[in-house]
Amino acid sequence: MRLKRCLLCLGFVGCGLAVLMLLGCAFTENKMVAGNIAAINHVEGTAINWFSVNGYRAHGGGGSSCCIILPVKWRPGLKVDVEWEVDLDPYAYSKWPPLGSDGYRAEQVKHKAKYRHYSATVDLPEWPERKSCDLKVHFLTCNRVAVTTACAIYGRPDYPIKEPRRAKEPVVCAK
Repeated sequence: MRLKRCLLCLGFVGCGLAVLMLLGCAFTENKMVAGNIAAINHVEGTAINWFSVNGYRAHGGGGSSCCIILPVKWRPGLKVDVEWEVDLDPYAYSKWPPLGSDGYRAEQVKHKAKYRHYSATVDLPEWPERKSCDLKVHFLTCNRVAVTTACAIYGRPDYPIKEPRRAKEPVVCAK
């Protein structure tokens, strides 16, 4: 009985290894790599509280957060799903009762109820093979987003996103 179990177990292990080897061959073109994600807010007078890209959540206050998983090699049709939360009055707390008081907590609850949530699916622009850097998510006016993996620094001539920082939200947004 023990010998049968051992042979059965070895058969399962052998099949499992064969499947893994075949999957490895099938996915060599789909190698993935981790990189940081960063937010760049272009809209004056607002704050990005948090955002996520394909479910990978990050803080929206600038700097980089770890990590997003992207393919090593770009291919046509790559898209990312971006979700984010916006505070339209990020400095409101300066007018609230003292920190820690019941009045402060009450104002905070009212303020958080005014947060706005958005989502968009955007194309992931092409990058040269092995030349992608962190994923930068640009939050633009009219609740638009743009993303890039360019290794250049925002504001330099070779950076692909040219929209200015501290842009005022227009009264009416084009559809």
